[in-house]
Amino acid sequence: MPGQAVTLERARRLDAVCREHRVPLKAAAIQFPLGHPAVASVLTGSRSAAELDENVDMFEHPVPASLWRDLKAEGLLAEQVPTPDE
Repeated sequence: MPGQAVTLERARRLDAVCREHRVPLKAAAIQFPLGHPAVASVLTGSRSAAELDENVDMFEHPVPASLWRDLKAEGLLAEQVPTPDE
């Protein structure tokens, strides 16, 4: 399906930018919503203590402001989207 191919390609591009910054895609995904002023918390699901520990690690993983800038430069985030570094 064409839509799935586009989504998969976008995910691969997001992952590539994250890898360039040594940031797991999951860390960027978990921390991204915190850039919006209306977001007070982010809830993640976990099926085990190990997944909970991983989620905590991803919340604490350093994400440089340059990652968000590069995602915007690549057209993967709209320029006006608030990000955690702002």
